[in-house]
Amino acid sequence: MTGRVVHVGQAIVDLVMSVDEVPAAGQDVFASSYTLTAGGGFNVMAAARRDGAEVVYAGAHGTGRFGDIVRAAMADEGVVVVNAAETQLDTGFCVALVDAAAERTFVSTVGAEGELDVRHLDEAHVREGDVVYVSGYGLYPPGNAAAITSWLPRVPAEVMVVVDTSPMIAHVPSDVFALVAARADLWTANEEEARALHTRLGIGTTSDPAGIAAETAAALDATVVVRVNRAGCWVAAPGTEPVHVPAIEMVPVDTNGAGDAHTGVLCAGLVAGEPLLEAVRRAAAAAAIAVTRRGPATSPLRGEIDELVQSAGRAEQPGEGVSPTPARS
Repeated sequence: MTGRVVHVGQAIVDLVMSVDEVPAAGQDVFASSYTLTAGGGFNVMAAARRDGAEVVYAGAHGTGRFGDIVRAAMADEGVVVVNAAETQLDTGFCVALVDAAAERTFVSTVGAEGELDVRHLDEAHVREGDVVYVSGYGLYPPGNAAAITSWLPRVPAEVMVVVDTSPMIAHVPSDVFALVAARADLWTANEEEARALHTRLGIGTTSDPAGIAAETAAALDATVVVRVNRAGCWVAAPGTEPVHVPAIEMVPVDTNGAGDAHTGVLCAGLVAGEPLLEAVRRAAAAAAIAVTRRGPATSPLRGEIDELVQSAGRAEQPGEGVSPTPARS
């Protein structure tokens, strides 16, 4: 690999608690287990690293217990951290409730990772062959949004920019959204996020994921990947028919981090120069393995992904003809 995955999002700490069901307002439940671990954007970086990509974290991080947890986790995975810790704040955290159906509910805080500045991003020294990862979560704090939108136009035209919409895409200010959309080459979203993005764009009347992918790709002039859990995902580029990439059926025990596994492996595949649909197939395999493991950063190693892709032996391979939108000039 000649390029790197450059992550400009937010690495935080996850407090993951397993419960039978999420309590209603005013109620209380006991968790059967809990884990305090690095999470948030770290999950995407860990997935890309385990798939063999060089990964750079260009975000902000704080001092204190949570900052130490995140930095130690990135060091263990081999993620290159290019910025020193912010001295005034600790890194933020998220409480993730995982119920008996493996569904997850989040409550998050913002810490030092919400103090991003252009100087942090410049330290990544982005170059040709890199893939820049932007998260909708990272566009929510006003300071982070200002830094990213000031920096993105200076990213070399040969660099692919991938936007992971996140649930926050509906809340990103219009001017920020427009600036990011002008530079984004590929958008990835789960079905709910894709519907929110489609609604925000005010396009078409279709409600099926394939149509949403196609209409969104045309409106944004970018490649769009819509993940539909056990129904696989749809991939669409402007001017092409959407292509369905089936999921690999597994029995889930924890869906927390599955989308991050998919996105991280997708980014790693793009850096490695894999054809888009092959990168998406491998990303789907990574997500399938991830849901069989408890915890947020559960993406598998490259060899595990390849073994599952080969053993799946699909009778029907996704069609050809979809390539990622070229990096913007």
